[in-house]
Amino acid sequence: MNYSDVIGQNASKIRLQNMVEENRIAHALLFTGPEGCGNLPLSIAFATHLLCKHKTAGGACGTCSSCIQSNKLTHPDLHLVFPIALSSEIRNSDYWVKEFRAAFLKNPYLNLEDWFSEINAENKQPIIGSDEAGDILKKLSYTSFDGQYKIILMWLPEKMNADAANKILKVLEEPTDKTLFLMVSHQPDQLLSTILSRVQQIPMSKLSNEDISKQLQKNYGKTVGEAEQIALLADGNFNEALRMLEEDVLGESLMNHFQSFMRLAFSFDFPKVLAWVDENAVLGREKQKRFFQYGLEVFRDCLMYNYGNRDLVRLNGAERNFLEKFAPFVNQKNYEKLIEEFNSNYYYIERNANPKILFMDLIIKCNALIAQPRRN
Repeated sequence: MNYSDVIGQNASKIRLQNMVEENRIAHALLFTGPEGCGNLPLSIAFATHLLCKHKTAGGACGTCSSCIQSNKLTHPDLHLVFPIALSSEIRNSDYWVKEFRAAFLKNPYLNLEDWFSEINAENKQPIIGSDEAGDILKKLSYTSFDGQYKIILMWLPEKMNADAANKILKVLEEPTDKTLFLMVSHQPDQLLSTILSRVQQIPMSKLSNEDISKQLQKNYGKTVGEAEQIALLADGNFNEALRMLEEDVLGESLMNHFQSFMRLAFSFDFPKVLAWVDENAVLGREKQKRFFQYGLEVFRDCLMYNYGNRDLVRLNGAERNFLEKFAPFVNQKNYEKLIEEFNSNYYYIERNANPKILFMDLIIKCNALIAQPRRN
């Protein structure tokens, strides 16, 4: 993987390229940023650059034997570490390394949920354990394959347990020559402060809507309007944008789902409400999160439509027709409460709350916020 394969993040790319060009590379780098920003593929691009036999100022050559191996994540000096579900038989990343390579090559912007879905471990605890840390120390004792760097690339180091973190800390305190730690984190605040003090951070921000939109138009054949809408809903997360493409949740699909919810909230036909709750409680967590995210966007558009410049409303076609009918139900009195309820439900779904309870509670509250004031 080369820097050009990573979307946006130009400032971070230039910084990494300069490190290699000037041969001023810290022994431990921490690539931080929110999900879907590209910190994992950028760390791979940097590792590929470091291991390349014919480096250029702009990155790896892409054609030497090292680059070919790095692009497949099979370079013998590139050691991958990632969270797994521990068991009596499975104690380290090596057990799942083939599957992780395949998952990354399919989607370099994957998240932890995607990865655990790949190994059928969705309901298990992701951990980087003490046995893993011991294996890292063993790997670092080996001589490098081609005399260059030995690289430990650790995805989501915040998932280390206390024993693993303390073992890794000792290595970071006394690094061996030509050994590099590349850590990729979405929640660096969960790392030990002593680890944070021993790494050089490469902070990355969420992707711009423009960067996501251009990528969708260029590589996925989306129209400008479709790409812009996906980018807006993805909110800087390219993995989320890809998920929308895969599941075809654009436009009317999301609108119809949200529309049926609001109709039930207004009429509160209890048997139909129960059926809707049961049906949607079994959907995947990402689909449930997208429902809440879409609702937040609709409420924002309603307020803009009612009190702002209607030309700035992002919707067109059937969605705009729906907005024109729904906007009168959203006003300054209930807007903040609706936003609060959808935001909190998004938060709870992320943390594996019971979706049946959440959806039932939300539909009751929406009935109070939207339907009852209209009837009074």
